[in-house]
Amino acid sequence: MGKKATQALRNAGAVPCVLYGGDQPVHFSAPELAFSKLVYTPNAHTVVIALDDNTSFSAVLQDIQFHPVTDKILHIDFYQLFEDKMVTMDIPVVIVGNSPGVRNGGNLLRNKRKLRIKALPAKLPDFIEADISKLKIGSKLYITELFSEDYTFLHPDNTVVCLVRRSRASISVEDEDEDAEGEEGTEETGADSAVEETSAE
Repeated sequence: MGKKATQALRNAGAVPCVLYGGDQPVHFSAPELAFSKLVYTPNAHTVVIALDDNTSFSAVLQDIQFHPVTDKILHIDFYQLFEDKMVTMDIPVVIVGNSPGVRNGGNLLRNKRKLRIKALPAKLPDFIEADISKLKIGSKLYITELFSEDYTFLHPDNTVVCLVRRSRASISVEDEDEDAEGEEGTEETGADSAVEETSAE
């Protein structure tokens, strides 16, 4: 504890950490390489912190500080988990499926890359899937469509997770199609009967 002690740990390649949520904070450190699979991933993970005195704690990463220039890990805060105690956590959103609106030239806008949920530790997901396979141009995916019995969302029901917005390219393509249809209608007077016969077949 203290600036000199934490700097000495960093110089030795260790990361100062604090575990909150118990009767009192627990200060410890670990080699920076020990956090590679925990920190450099988009998913959320629960961990077991095993100390040298043979005590262990179930926890979740709550906050992490990086050096502004080197991106080295400066400090990590963990929150202790208890089996019967609900925990609040921000969970990453993973997009799945292919949107027909995007295939038609629309742009997918992600309003929420993480969603705050409340759940028991055993029910905490690593990520939340957002299926966009039904999103057309102008459609929105609301948080109510991601309902799960395992956890509760701490957002209003009208929260938009993502949407497909009409792009300039798709508008210009539609305008060209409309202009082409109008020109064909003025030039070919017998086109209506031909179309009717084709559709009847």
